[in-house]
Amino acid sequence: MPHRAVLVLVCAAQFLCVLDDTIVNVALPSIQRGLGFSAANLPWVVNAYLVSFGGLLLLGGRAADLFARRAVFLTGLAVFGTASLVCGFAETPGALVGARIAQGAGAAFMSAAALAILSVTFTGAARHRAFGVWGGLSGVAGALGMLLGGALTTWLSWRWVFLLNVPVVLLVAVLGPRFLPAARSAKGATLDPFGAITATGGLGLLILAIAQARVAGWGSGSTLGCLAGAAVLLAGFLVIESRHRAPLVPLHVFRLRTVGGGIACGLLLAGAMLALFFFLTLYLQRVLGYRPLQAGLAYLPMSLTVLLVAGFAARVIHRFGHRAPLITGFTLIAAALLWFARLPAGGGYLAHVLGPALLAGAGLGTTLVGVVTVTTAELGGDGTAGLASGLVNTTQQLGGALGIAALSAITFTTAEAAPAVLAA
Repeated sequence: MPHRAVLVLVCAAQFLCVLDDTIVNVALPSIQRGLGFSAANLPWVVNAYLVSFGGLLLLGGRAADLFARRAVFLTGLAVFGTASLVCGFAETPGALVGARIAQGAGAAFMSAAALAILSVTFTGAARHRAFGVWGGLSGVAGALGMLLGGALTTWLSWRWVFLLNVPVVLLVAVLGPRFLPAARSAKGATLDPFGAITATGGLGLLILAIAQARVAGWGSGSTLGCLAGAAVLLAGFLVIESRHRAPLVPLHVFRLRTVGGGIACGLLLAGAMLALFFFLTLYLQRVLGYRPLQAGLAYLPMSLTVLLVAGFAARVIHRFGHRAPLITGFTLIAAALLWFARLPAGGGYLAHVLGPALLAGAGLGTTLVGVVTVTTAELGGDGTAGLASGLVNTTQQLGGALGIAALSAITFTTAEAAPAVLAA
């Protein structure tokens, strides 16, 4: 079996998963106008995908352990492709959000199985190179998402940010059965569906409580009810994981200092950066009057900075460790956010956006490599490398969803009326 074909197929699938994190951002104003989303509900176009994707990644990894990896991969691929088609033809906000949930679920199983296939297909130095390609393409997908979203929305329609997935899915579906290995990685493994249900449900209720608090208020019965439900489900998740013989997440790994620290850093990083992308996109289009393609091009300097700095940061971390690069990266991101916080209503790109965008790109490129390194530092030698990867991916997806929901709630709570940047 040609290993190169395996690498191309699984990386193509992962590229789509990451691309759908960002490609929709530039199209949000067009989606809002086309389907009649309210400003408060618009973040759910992004959050619906993030929550289902992040919440089901660990279950997808366990399914790849129990069943044939190729079958899990192709099933997730089929769900993702079908949901992308439904997104592209959606006529109501509810239909689009529902399809985005299904799209995220398919992406979770596809991505988790793809990483498992990659892990067993390559060994030694070849595995490191394969993971390097995997991570590099994820960075490229994030960089291209804004630009592709802008180009498709400008020249065709916002619907093509979803329909773009379909031909790639069909190609991978045709070639996958021929080149991907079908063997399962473990015998006697059992799924932990209740762990996945309680984790995803609890986090979903938490995001819902934050998002709706701007309308109902933090002390309202609906908000408090959602918060209570989230607490119960997340507590249930911890109980289930402590008693299940094959848990999604063995709780003892959280006693490892680097794992806990890496997860905390990943949550902060994803929450801050994805929320920044969401609001900066609306600022570019609503305040500066950029067309979608112009908004996508505006992200190009930041994206290129991420790619360039990430390669340099990997060499620095290999030589000096992760502590200093992480501190440096988060300091750069904090400085960029403070700079962005001073954006004026009558601003300009070169004078007010480019500088903090480059600073944020440098910080993001540094911290991306550092977070993965620190989270996996004490895992991997005893067969827990897949768990480490799942924790990294899940943290990024759910951190982004929580960041967007929390900052959306703060924005609406602290303003008497929706500001121009978020107005319909």
